[in-house]
Amino acid sequence: MKRHPALVPLSQDHHQALVSALKLRRATAETAADAARAFREHWETGERLHFRIEEEVLLPAFAAHADPDHPVVVQVLLEHVAIRRDADRLTSEAPVELLHDLGARLAAHVELEERRLFPLIEETLPEEALVALGERLRAAEAGA
Repeated sequence: MKRHPALVPLSQDHHQALVSALKLRRATAETAADAARAFREHWETGERLHFRIEEEVLLPAFAAHADPDHPVVVQVLLEHVAIRRDADRLTSEAPVELLHDLGARLAAHVELEERRLFPLIEETLPEEALVALGERLRAAEAGA
């Protein structure tokens, strides 16, 4: 699926999130501490900022042109809360089930954004708004 250039950086972030989610889902009792540590690093070096940029830049841009109560927007925000909760719970002693659940939740979240949210934004925002959004997304990433 061809993504509008404004959203490409977020889609590229999603690739890294999927790699991290896969490690979590494949964790065993022997590898759980390493998988948790790798996720925490991913969270602190990129994913936390990715969520913030979506919440502070992407979703408000959508809301300027459509209903901010759209079910996809609500679902994205609720999933952000649940993923943040689980990221905060994740320690080197976390049970394998938490890692598996977080990995599954993160992968499903990426799928929601790629298959439903981003197409909705691309269909809703006029081209000039998408271009402006891309500039704001790049500025937010650079300013972090």
